[in-house]
Amino acid sequence: MKPETLFLKVVVVLMGLPVLALCIFLLPEIAEFFAELNPQLAYLQYPFLIGLYVTALVFFVALYQTLKLLSYIDKNQAFSELSVTALKNIKNCAITISALYVVFMPLIYLMAEVDDAPGIILIGMVIIFGCIVVAVFAAVLQKLLKNAIEIKSENDLTV
Repeated sequence: MKPETLFLKVVVVLMGLPVLALCIFLLPEIAEFFAELNPQLAYLQYPFLIGLYVTALVFFVALYQTLKLLSYIDKNQAFSELSVTALKNIKNCAITISALYVVFMPLIYLMAEVDDAPGIILIGMVIIFGCIVVAVFAAVLQKLLKNAIEIKSENDLTV
């Protein structure tokens, strides 16, 4: 394994560990805290929790696709349709996470209003815009990779 991709694989795994810990330990407590703060909206505790778990699941799918992309690079298959597919999946995951947070923003707003914590809204907005940036970056890389594959196949046919 190449040291650069090994480092990136370790970073990707390390990115997933805090999210996993958050899902196991912190998310249920946050949902319960929201239900206690606002009893008339306590029924939204479970849809909120399910939405966050779905978001985490999509995040882990994106991390898995990233690991697949890095393994393609290790195997010298970086300029292949497999890499394009992995980038497309990463882009779709980022768009999905953004869409889920946009849908749950009113609920996050209610949480912030009750708890008087406007920082929660800011965190939600940062996640939305961060995912949009990742999606655009993956789309650009996908397009560049597709063009490089086309040029490579034309050169292979010429020779």
